[in-house]
Amino acid sequence: MSNELIFALNVLFYLSTVLVLYKIFGKNGLFVYSVFSTLLASVAVCKCFSLFGLTANAGIVQYAVTFLITDILSEKYGKKEAGKAVWYSISAMLLWVVGTQLALLFAPISATKGMSDVLNSIFGLTPRIFIASMVANICSQNFDVFMYHFIWKKTGNNKRFLWLRNNGSTTISQLIDTVVFILSAFWGVYSAETVLNLLFTTYIFKALVAILDTPFIYAARKIKPIFEKSNAQMASEVNANGILESA
Repeated sequence: MSNELIFALNVLFYLSTVLVLYKIFGKNGLFVYSVFSTLLASVAVCKCFSLFGLTANAGIVQYAVTFLITDILSEKYGKKEAGKAVWYSISAMLLWVVGTQLALLFAPISATKGMSDVLNSIFGLTPRIFIASMVANICSQNFDVFMYHFIWKKTGNNKRFLWLRNNGSTTISQLIDTVVFILSAFWGVYSAETVLNLLFTTYIFKALVAILDTPFIYAARKIKPIFEKSNAQMASEVNANGILESA
């Protein structure tokens, strides 16, 4: 199976997964994906491959889709909820960095020495990769939320301009994320030529995912989650004493 086909399947899988999680769990499903994808992408980014003759990494798609998450949250729940997704991911990353480094401190038994060496190779890169990812995440995702609502104020809650809010905020934010992350994570690790090539190609593919996610945010706008109560439903469950009744 070619890398190009695998890339296309990844895009379809992760974008569809976001809609499924949102349909079932509502905004909590979006929070789950945001944390999952941020952690996985920060490890998968270490694997590079050729895609359409350019250099790409295995973490591009799942992380690029997190910008769809903040856009859906911004569109349907507001700036505060979108910001939560960013900080939930940051918190998970901090725990992951500390947890992986603590795990490496244990001296392995001889039977697991080979597996331990593999973990050392993977988790040994964790601090730099995750710190770079955290800084890039904070900068780009918060900017994405800001820009989305800036465009919102200019266009209003208009479905016709949803594509502009989505693509306008995401393409700029993706550029910020790519520059900050690639330079912080790989400058001095790879040659300058490789780093600049990664920077250019990573942004190209992230921007492509941003364009491809446009139909999905339109679909998300129409979705009514199964296991998520509206404010009206929650209010109706509060009895006269202001105590939430059991379901």
